[in-house]
Amino acid sequence: MHSVSERKMFRLSVLLILVALLVASMFISLIFGSTSVSLGDIWHTLWASELTDSASQIIWNIRLPRNIVAALVGACLATSGAILQAVMKNPLADPQIVGVSSGAGLMGVIILILFPGYDYLVPMVAFLGAMGAALMVYALAWKNGIRPSRIILAGVAVSAFLGSGISALLVFFGDRVQGALLWMVGGLAARSWPQVEVLLPYAIVGLIFACMGAKRLTILSLGDET
Repeated sequence: MHSVSERKMFRLSVLLILVALLVASMFISLIFGSTSVSLGDIWHTLWASELTDSASQIIWNIRLPRNIVAALVGACLATSGAILQAVMKNPLADPQIVGVSSGAGLMGVIILILFPGYDYLVPMVAFLGAMGAALMVYALAWKNGIRPSRIILAGVAVSAFLGSGISALLVFFGDRVQGALLWMVGGLAARSWPQVEVLLPYAIVGLIFACMGAKRLTILSLGDET
């Protein structure tokens, strides 16, 4: 009982330290840049009713939304990796290895290259592509049950197959690939409040469901028989 409480205290301490580092790194990125600002400028920006000076404009329209996007993306990537590692009982599992990223990438590239007028559908279509890739991997790995090793092997094959589809589109439509390449690589340049509004609902829903399923994921890590 004593060791259990010690482990909980250790985990809580690590969590608090990481939260403190997150807050500190966000403040550092708000302060330093091509134009340096002060903590007073940040405080004024967060509570001011009108933003008239240049420092407030830089903080509110450039650095703060970019920070929020980075934090949300990082949280979602970390959570997805933890979920896959728990389900597959493999510390090396990630969305790229099991084909999920390739499924999302292929559908996103199809929209951006073939139907650029519907780019607002990219998040939903990419999600459906990721789900389709996951179902494909599950179907290929099924043989009187599911084993994590078979899922990873099937995921590598599906990832290579879908990745070749992405490469084919980029080759055949070389004159339209700029936006698709930027989307695939990702980045925080020129991120602002519209990107926060797009990302926030998906992040909130995904993180809530992940927390709700944490106990089931822990049970899965004990093995099929248990």
